[in-house]
Amino acid sequence: MSSREQMIRDIERELDGTRNLVGRSAFSEPVMNALQEVPREAFVPLSERRLAYNNGPLPIGCGQTISQPYIVALMTDLLDVDAESVVLEVGTGSGYQAAVLSRVVSQVYSIEIIEALSQRASEVLRRLSYDNVVCRCSDGYLGWPEHGPYDGILVTAACREIPQPLVTQLKPGARMVVPVGPAFSYQDLVLVEKSDEGEVSERKILGVAFVPLTGDHGRDSV
Repeated sequence: MSSREQMIRDIERELDGTRNLVGRSAFSEPVMNALQEVPREAFVPLSERRLAYNNGPLPIGCGQTISQPYIVALMTDLLDVDAESVVLEVGTGSGYQAAVLSRVVSQVYSIEIIEALSQRASEVLRRLSYDNVVCRCSDGYLGWPEHGPYDGILVTAACREIPQPLVTQLKPGARMVVPVGPAFSYQDLVLVEKSDEGEVSERKILGVAFVPLTGDHGRDSV
């Protein structure tokens, strides 16, 4: 069995153990195909590549991490998006989550506040021909209103409160997945849903551990 196939088995095993929390017994075929297809080793530093397909987070420099594959699969699946969807990602990091999203949706707009990470992720995504991902270096708390409203928003950094600019940029009938809680402490992965009438509801999914959202606005929320 290859390392990538073992990663898929590990994701399925962890989902089996958390099905009552996340409300599903399997992730969608497009999501699992994306996890199978995207070369995770291309998005981690050389020093971490032997661990690229372990079902755990890894450091990527600048105090940031690449998320655990199970969490990447879960967050992508919770968005409930399809091949016609346009999605905003807040926190490009390594670019891995954006690459996975790009295999599921039509277009990904991804924001990263750390310039070195944004540039590196952009280069990797371009080299691997993920042409439907556009990266920008800016404060993700504010979103990217020029391309909204979005069919889904995925936040990969912890916020003390859900950023209102992102809720505003969420299309009616769409979802946002965001970790909420104090920096370096217990956080909840929260599913935010905006009804067709514009009413917003929130549901806690399970406990997670993410690095905090940063920037002038991010510091107010963590």
